[in-house]
Amino acid sequence: MSVLFRLFALIFLLAPAALADAYRVRPGDTLRLEVIEDSSLDRTVLVPPDGRLAIPMAGSVLAAGRSVDQIRADLSAKLADKFAYPPTITLSISGVAPIAQPSEDETISVYVLGEVGQPGRIEVEPGTTVLQVFSLAGGFSPFAATKRIQLRRTTKDEESIHRLNYNAIERGQSASGSLRVTHGDTFVVPVRRLFE
Repeated sequence: MSVLFRLFALIFLLAPAALADAYRVRPGDTLRLEVIEDSSLDRTVLVPPDGRLAIPMAGSVLAAGRSVDQIRADLSAKLADKFAYPPTITLSISGVAPIAQPSEDETISVYVLGEVGQPGRIEVEPGTTVLQVFSLAGGFSPFAATKRIQLRRTTKDEESIHRLNYNAIERGQSASGSLRVTHGDTFVVPVRRLFE
């Protein structure tokens, strides 16, 4: 009987660690980063739609679709040469992106400005993706700077600006095209520069 009790206790203790390792970070999640050796790097970061974090001294770090341990290992590797000894990094999930459950008859208003075929407000169904919005906007004009598209999203009175690269989406190098839009999202498609 004591062996069975110990087995259940072991399973109970290991379950949270296994669940945490199984969770994959997604856009909209909030992560808390702390670097013991340099507190100026401590921050809470929102995972943007493209899934990449911009961390000082480390550059761009892919977060979406990865476990917290994988992201921490990547950060450690990128910061290792900046310190005399390998840095001590803690990374945790401080907030999970809400999964909205809109009613079936609800529509979402998104806005597309700039170099598209049909700029303006577009009413879409919940679950519509970024690529689908580009299609509904009539595609891009010949003068569109498709590498510098901005997605402006307001959450809790705070606006965040995320850069989208349609060329990378088209080549399959970015998963931003499958990101689902939310009510009030605004896409800005600027004019291409002379040699862009």
